Amino acid sequence: MSLLALRPLLVRQRSLSLSLLRYTRPLPSLVCRYSTGNAPNHSSKSLSAGSDRIDVSTDVRPIGERVKENTKTASYMGVILLGVGVTGMLFYVIFWELFSSDSPNNIYSEALERVKEEPRVKDALGAPIKGYGEETRRGRRTRVAHTQYVKDGVEYIRMQFHVQGFRNRGTVHLEKRKTDSGGYEYRYLFVQLDYNPHSPIILEDNRLQQDAMRSAASPMPQPFL
Repeated sequence: MSLLALRPLLVRQRSLSLSLLRYTRPLPSLVCRYSTGNAPNHSSKSLSAGSDRIDVSTDVRPIGERVKENTKTASYMGVILLGVGVTGMLFYVIFWELFSSDSPNNIYSEALERVKEEPRVKDALGAPIKGYGEETRRGRRTRVAHTQYVKDGVEYIRMQFHVQGFRNRGTVHLEKRKTDSGGYEYRYLFVQLDYNPHSPIILEDNRLQQDAMRSAASPMPQPFL
């Protein structure tokens, strides 16, 4: 067969190939467009599902461990509250000791001033006079010894401390009772001299008067019939 006879067949085959290429070229773009168009739907569904599960607890520890941690936290809170309570009590005691007129520290200070200003004590001990508490074996001076007690519904405080001048030394003895008004008054206050203990210097002695008033105020016993 000559080339002139094959030419129409070649032209027809070429046009058919071009037509096939024209119809088959958009397929990849359609596939890509379809895939990209459906992708946001899947991602939005996954995001919504994730947002729905966001309130789920992430604490996967055992129950025993969580209970142990809660117990430890509660014990820490208890220790903190106990410390706050103890600190408050300490502040209250310190405030009472320093600022209350009826505290042992202020009773000691007031009695010491009275003893230091007494002319008989100055002559016996020699001014200036200083006061101090009990002495230990090593010569250290501790706090002033005092005792608080209740008798017949009345509060008492008894105290003892030492005084020293440039000549002699002595021991101060005092006792106070609480009155109906809430204050304290002396029952006795005297200085016992070390060189003459049987002749104390008495500054206050109201025991007989107070005991007589208390006996008069107490009701008389009813006769037994």
